Order: sequence, then structure tokens, then C-alpha cells
Amino acid sequence: MTEDIVARVQRQWQQVHPGLDTGPMAVIGRLNRCSALLQQAADAPLRKAGLTRPEFDILATLRRMDRELTPGRVARETFASGAAVTKRVRQLEERGLVVRRPDDRDRRVAHLSLTDEGRETVDRLLPEQLEYEASLLGGIGERRQEELAASLSELLVVLEGRLASLLD
Repeated sequence: MTEDIVARVQRQWQQVHPGLDTGPMAVIGRLNRCSALLQQAADAPLRKAGLTRPEFDILATLRRMDRELTPGRVARETFASGAAVTKRVRQLEERGLVVRRPDDRDRRVAHLSLTDEGRETVDRLLPEQLEYEASLLGGIGERRQEELAASLSELLVVLEGRLASLLD
């Protein structure tokens, strides 16, 4: 198997600091590297449609939950800040993909929903995006993908539990 960049970095650290435990780097370093590569390459169908991943995440969240949501709920669902959601929703609203409705009882609260065009955009792009993502994972067999997904899920549950207080 070809040595990846993280293995090379670990080897270099062992030369500089023999005995240094670089084990966490094997997992976290690879996750960070994969994340960076995926952020650069994985959104090609979305970019072609003029959307960023965070914008699409908002649209997809509204579509999959299939009801009005507050910007705060969208922020929690998409792991984004309230300010970032507000900015993106404004842009999506200007493009006719999202509509914002003030709350009947509290004018400070807004409710977000997809327009027909927003719904059609998600329904058209999601299969294309998933097909593209599947092609990115094509070098790994289906069974290994399932194992990797299970391992990542296990790690995610642990991290969400340990870091929950830092994330609120």
C-alpha cells in the first residue's frame, strides 16, 4: 500500500522525537486531511448549480424535515452559527429558494420554508450529488465503506458526548 501524507508526517515526527506517541495523528490527521480534500472536490455538482455546500445544507435540511423551521433550528441541524445561517438564508431568499415568514405571536422569530423552486432544486441536485460522492468513494469496496461509516459513527457519538459542553 502507498504511504499517505499522514504516515509520512508521523514518520518524520518519530525521527525528530523518537518515542513520541503520534497515534492520535493517525486518526485525527487523516480525518482532517480527508475533510480538506472533500471540501475542495466533493461539491462540484453543487458549484455547477451555483450553490455552496452550506447553502445546500440549509435547503436539504428544510427539505428532509419537510416543515417550517426557525433559523436557530436550522443552525443546530447544520452545525452552523446563527449569523452564518442568517446570511445564507438572506442569499437563498433573494434567489427565490427560501421564504421567511414572521411568527404570528413574536415578530422577532422567523419561520423558514422552501419555495417550490427550492424544493425542486434539492430534489434535482441531491441524487446527482450523492452519485458524485459515491464516485469519490469508488476506490473503496462497499463492505469497507460500511465498516468505515460504522467506525466514524462510533467516533462521532464519542466526540459529540465529550465535546457537547464546548459546542453549546
